[in-house]
Amino acid sequence: MEGAKEEVVVKSLQENFFVGRTMITCVFGTVIYALYNEIKQDASLDVFSILKKRIRDLKDYNRDTFSEIYLFFDYDAHASNASPVKLEALLKTFDNETENGKLYISYPMLEALKHYNNWQDFKDKIAACTPDYKRIVNKECAQKYIDFKTYNKETWKALIMAHLCKMNYIVLGLYQYPIKYFSQLLIFEKQKEKYAITQKKVGVLSAIPIFLYEYYGIEKTKTIIL
Repeated sequence: MEGAKEEVVVKSLQENFFVGRTMITCVFGTVIYALYNEIKQDASLDVFSILKKRIRDLKDYNRDTFSEIYLFFDYDAHASNASPVKLEALLKTFDNETENGKLYISYPMLEALKHYNNWQDFKDKIAACTPDYKRIVNKECAQKYIDFKTYNKETWKALIMAHLCKMNYIVLGLYQYPIKYFSQLLIFEKQKEKYAITQKKVGVLSAIPIFLYEYYGIEKTKTIIL
């Protein structure tokens, strides 16, 4: 994960939807494009080696400890080293949780999860990729979504449904619960096509609900959140 706030979000997700399952969460501590630079310098490095070198909490583990690796990062288009080419390369490299790891991107960043007021308005919610985004979110979102630490299962259900419908809208133009899976690369391409190139903005979309959707599957996720 990119930062400490992601740990808070994943902890809440685990407490509400992954009870009894072991999850080891670690903070990478910088933007996604730094990961690209590390891989570029040494193509033989696997993602676990890169993470272990940076994160002390992993020193007693090896790659075989983990059956699956998930990477959660922000789009961070405002970062000085941001590049659509770099992100595309990373999405192609990290596309399988049991091999290199599965990369999930939030647009424009983690706080997209709570950038929600009501279901209908969320369909067309877009945001500029600026460092000021966090302040904007806290100003625009409904009060009950501001603090990640207060999320309960009902809070999560509303947000998961909204973000999954938004994903479907970004890719297919239909604001409804999805009935198929979309790769992170396809979502990125549709973001560029629909927002980023013409408006220099992105459709607000969190990666966390998409992770749960892919983990549990289309039908089981629906039963969980309805």
